Amino acid sequence: MSPLASSFLPTPANAAAPAPRGGAPLRSTPRVLAIAGSDPSGGAGIQADLKSIAANGGYGMAAITALTAQNTHGVRAVHVPPAGFLTAQLEAISDDISIDAVKIGMLGDSAVIAAVRSWLGKARPAVVVLDPVMVATSGDRLLQEAAEEELRELLPLADLITPNLAELAMLLHEPLANNWEAALAQGKRLAAQAGTTVLVKGGHLDGGACPDALVNTEGLLAQDVVVVPGARIDTRNSHGTGCSLSSAMATAQARLGDWEASLRAVKPWLQGALREAEALEVGTGNGPVHHFHHLAPKGQDALAAGEFAAALRQDAGPDLDYIYGLDFIRGLADGSLTEQHFAYYLAQDAIYLNGYSRVLSRAAAIAPTEAEQLFWARSAQQCLEVESELHRTWLSTRTVDAALGPVTKSYVDHLLASSVSGSYGVLVAAVLPCFWLYAEVGATLHGQFQAAGSPSVHPYADWLRTYADEEFAAATREAVRITDDAAQAASEVERQAMRLAFRQSCRYEVDFFDAPRVHAEQQSVPEPVR
Repeated sequence: MSPLASSFLPTPANAAAPAPRGGAPLRSTPRVLAIAGSDPSGGAGIQADLKSIAANGGYGMAAITALTAQNTHGVRAVHVPPAGFLTAQLEAISDDISIDAVKIGMLGDSAVIAAVRSWLGKARPAVVVLDPVMVATSGDRLLQEAAEEELRELLPLADLITPNLAELAMLLHEPLANNWEAALAQGKRLAAQAGTTVLVKGGHLDGGACPDALVNTEGLLAQDVVVVPGARIDTRNSHGTGCSLSSAMATAQARLGDWEASLRAVKPWLQGALREAEALEVGTGNGPVHHFHHLAPKGQDALAAGEFAAALRQDAGPDLDYIYGLDFIRGLADGSLTEQHFAYYLAQDAIYLNGYSRVLSRAAAIAPTEAEQLFWARSAQQCLEVESELHRTWLSTRTVDAALGPVTKSYVDHLLASSVSGSYGVLVAAVLPCFWLYAEVGATLHGQFQAAGSPSVHPYADWLRTYADEEFAAATREAVRITDDAAQAASEVERQAMRLAFRQSCRYEVDFFDAPRVHAEQQSVPEPVR
């Protein structure tokens, strides 16, 4: 790590007032109802759902649709209680408790499906995840064939459908997909038919990769197919993986409000649950996953001061290297950057500041200490007063395209999503690159500027001086320290979510610096002949 980078790691110094970069209600503990069958071995069904919900920060509730006699080797018998009793369970819960999300698993027969559909129409929960349990990984059928059509009619009531590949094929009346491309194609067809989002899972395919993909053909995602890659975990202990994933997604969605963010938070947790499954030593067959692998024995998961911040700095390294290689940054350093490119950048930054200040205000509102509340509140104020003035002064004498750019919108949307995640740690990790990367880049460019003799004719001298002053550096150190402190108090799952939010913001920083070039190239493309 360079001396410059290490200067921003946590120190005990007090920070001066910062100047951040210029440039259905969600709940922290969602109440999640699982509607599914029971597994007496504890690996799948309701038992897996409740563990998964708790492991991902939710309060779990359960309505039992079926009783099974099963263990790690397979299902021996299934008993489906009267559908009227399921209705009584559902109504007893919803009459008393506000439900933030619902996960639906094994339903068993047509009468049970009808009862669930009727209740959904009355209760109208904000988040519904449907795991269309038709056949277990062991090959045991868990849904009567006569009920398959009724299950298909339930699909449009779900916000997310999570079939395994066999169930995906059965729902479409098609052969089983034998590769990832075929599975994605089937996911698109099911999403179009059901008018909802489908999670296509690559766990049952051959090979070392294990991707998952969110598919929606109606514009509800950033793109029709959002792929989240992952490595395959070599283990026979995968009992309950599908149940655990679907209930975790319901819980995460009720906290985050974004399917992609939910999948990116849940997938590392599930990979860890598979990786650590053998430690449970449950059964002699296909054992269960380790839902609470991230909860180390007391005292074993503590972080030393600065340890998490150092890990974040390492995460940011590739993005900083990329930033320094951008034509925009090189031109900014030597003054050769065109005024058109700089004007577009500042115009986007001015738009960005409005959203960023709101996010900083949210951090101030939920900060755990008065000192941190004041820090973020001053950050929001400085954001609008100091830096916006620099932008207004420069832009007031130029004609600039001030329309909201796609990168600006995506970045602000990401920060706003983090601000309502319910996690203070995730929020401060998401805003940190706007301090840290900017401080490092600003200090580096200012150093080059001074080495060149601080030429008075440099067109962007004011900008370089603003982002390289000691006040901003001190504020950055404080933001890093606050984030590191939040990580020390967080669970391992939350730390993973913090690192993900930080990495996503780093990537947006890269795209933000490169946006003027992309915009100029798009503007120069001639209109197609019609």
